[in-house]
Formats: sequence, structure tokens, C-alpha cells
Amino acid sequence: MAWFKRTQKGITTATEDKKDVPKGLWYKSPTGKIIDADELARNLWVSPEDGFHVRIGSKEYFEILFDNNEFKELDAKMTSKDPLHFVDTKKYGDRLKEAMEKTKLKDAVRTGVGKSKGKDLVVCCMDFAFIGGSMGAVVGEKIARGIDYAIKNKTPFVMISKSGGARMMEAAYSLMQLAKTSAKLAQLADAKIPYISLCTDPTTGGTTASYAMLGDVNISEPGALIGFAGPRVVKDTTGKELPEGFQTAEFVLEHGFLDFITPRKELKDKINLFLDLIQNQPIR
Repeated sequence: MAWFKRTQKGITTATEDKKDVPKGLWYKSPTGKIIDADELARNLWVSPEDGFHVRIGSKEYFEILFDNNEFKELDAKMTSKDPLHFVDTKKYGDRLKEAMEKTKLKDAVRTGVGKSKGKDLVVCCMDFAFIGGSMGAVVGEKIARGIDYAIKNKTPFVMISKSGGARMMEAAYSLMQLAKTSAKLAQLADAKIPYISLCTDPTTGGTTASYAMLGDVNISEPGALIGFAGPRVVKDTTGKELPEGFQTAEFVLEHGFLDFITPRKELKDKINLFLDLIQNQPIR
């Protein structure tokens, strides 16, 4: 067993010769499966071992939905302000700067316009990495402008939700976005332009209470957490044990709040299928 013992004392390694294991080389799913990161990316960030859908952001969803990942981003430079001069453990302004530096995003949603299976599509996609995907004034405004673009250009609209809810640092400004985005979606419906809502993990709070549940077709990825208040809050408030699988996509589907659950590999085909059916067009 000599190979477990250091027989020579005082061994040192020069800093430039030390090797670090690259971050993200392996991924461990909640069920304990270990997956090579490159294999995970090739599989659209779905564990081939157990089908677990890893959280991804707008960059990855745009790659999945847009043909050849070609799209134009709308309102790319729009950023949040701090009208309330909000301070919790740190100033909101500082929190925004840190989030922008860390994620290289301007806020918690991006809007892309491009072709999906050969036809124009507007996609608004939330990024959970930016302050928990929280919905502030910029999120509401960018979604509203995305809907305006869809109406003006008679282009189907897709919303991909991934959010912890309203952004508390913007207080009433944040809550106003529920009414604002809902009103815009009503205009989209009046224009008879289809709207597909995709709920991903997690879709909670004010996001669920507004645009996430207003699609002509509401779909979800397998296993996503979908609800208003989180399971812990619901349990503490009601004082009751929650049913098994409470607030998972499968539970929500069973209780009528979703139309379909769609694995990520089928996402592009299914979204375009629904759009063709709604518009009574030939199936692509």
C-alpha cells in the first residue's frame, strides 16, 4: 500500500505547474446521475441517464428554437433603474451592476426575432440567472414591446417563463407589469395572433399570475416547478401535508392548468406544430 504513503517529505509544486479541474466538466443530476458536461450540451442539457431537464437560459433556448441560431434581438440595451432607491442587504443599484457583470445580461428577459422551421417567430425568454428571473419594469416593458412587434408584423409570439416572481426591489412598479403584460396579450388575441406559453423550472409568483398562464396553448418541460407561492410557503400557510409531486408540471397538467408537457428535444417541432394548427396552415 506504499502508493498511499508519501515517502518523500517537503514535496512542492510550482504554481504554474498546478492543474485545476475545469469547472463544469461533470454535472450531477438530482437523482445522483453523473453526466459529462459536453454530452449534456449535445443532449440539449437533458440528462440522458434520467431525463432531468437542467435549467438553461435564453442563449440556449434561442439556439434550440431559431433556425441556425440566427435571430435579431430587440431592445438589447434596455436596463432597470432604481426609482425607489431600494436597499436590503445591499443597494438595488449595486445588485443590478453585479448581476449584469456576472451574467453578461442586461436584465431577466431577452427578446429574439427570427425564423423557426422557416417561418417568422418572436420569442421572449427569461433568464433565471439574473436576480432569480425576477419580473421588474424592464421585463414587463420588453415583453410588451415584443408583443407589439408580433402584432405589427403579424408574427406568432412565444413566451418562455423561468422566474421566482415579481422583483421586490421595484415594489409596485413590478406588480404593475402583471396588468401591463396581460393587457398586451389581450391585444395580441384581438389581432388573432397565436401565443404559446412555455413554463420552465421554476415558473412562480407574479409570472404565473399573469402571462405564463395566458397562452392559447400552455406547455411545460417535464418536472418543472409551476405554482404561485412555493411549496414550503403553501405548507406553512395551510398547515397541511402536500400531495406527492405538488406543483410539478405533471401535477399541474393533471389538474388542468397545462395543455401539454413537452420534452426539450421535441420543443421546436411541437411549438411549430401548435402554431400551424392554430393558424390552420399546412403542418411543417
